[in-house]
Amino acid sequence: MADELTCAVSDTALLGESPMWHPDERVLYYCDIAAHELRRFDPAAQTLERWHFECDVACCAPVFGGGMLLALRDGFWHFDPLTGVKRLIAAPMYDPALERYNDGKCDAAGRFWCGTLYEPRQPPLASLYCLDGGTVTCKVGGASVSNGLGWSPDSRTMYWADTTTHTIHAFDFELASAELSRRRVFVQFPLRSQDQPLDAYGGRPDGAAVDAQGDIWVAMYEGARLVQLAPDGSLRREVRLPVRCPTMPCFGGPDLRTLYITSARHKRPDDELAQQPLAGCVLSMRVDVPGLPANFALMN
Repeated sequence: MADELTCAVSDTALLGESPMWHPDERVLYYCDIAAHELRRFDPAAQTLERWHFECDVACCAPVFGGGMLLALRDGFWHFDPLTGVKRLIAAPMYDPALERYNDGKCDAAGRFWCGTLYEPRQPPLASLYCLDGGTVTCKVGGASVSNGLGWSPDSRTMYWADTTTHTIHAFDFELASAELSRRRVFVQFPLRSQDQPLDAYGGRPDGAAVDAQGDIWVAMYEGARLVQLAPDGSLRREVRLPVRCPTMPCFGGPDLRTLYITSARHKRPDDELAQQPLAGCVLSMRVDVPGLPANFALMN
């Protein structure tokens, strides 16, 4: 499948993450967490813009009424790319010296869900939070690296991954109340065994995106692949990638049939980077089934 892939953005990021296609602006936003940057790529004009912040920029979402909602290490912020002005919405409920926000998205009701990454990894103290207006609530705990958020097309199922344990969970989701129930293991990927070479390792689940038929596309970090999972968790397709560390896919383009894939090169070995010049770039490929459009955040 690699021949279907193209390099959409050749300007490398250290830790490219959380791509999001803005349905009104028709551009791709994504983050470089390690470089503290928000990026905006316009595929029609072939231009790339950047905004630099004082700390990690984990993920973003469009806001009803304009601007972007950003999850920075030091809280949730409303940011206006036109003026560069940002406004604090909510301070973090964790210690920023040990933890930061990571993967996040809005649900169909406009709430922003965002998990954290606990940098010591053990004990598993990372959590999944929900920003509803200006109120933040902890919804799930006990993770090390919260990732892989997504909802089924009918919003009745939410997916959430803990990258460290190689597990994707599924929950019954109540859109009206944001209640989660019936947590279960959706997919459990094999852990990397001691001394197992990377070429024989399938990777661990990082960011994800859901398409219009309910399939879940998951970036497998260190596995150099993207997997397409059916709603029952079975493997529908595997796409081999020319980068060791894909981080997250998202659907974009006017028809939502262009799959964008961010990737990382931060702290990777020199010999690996020499063999993978596209590490840190944004890749893209055309797909048959469109994705679900990004939801907008409702702000107070």
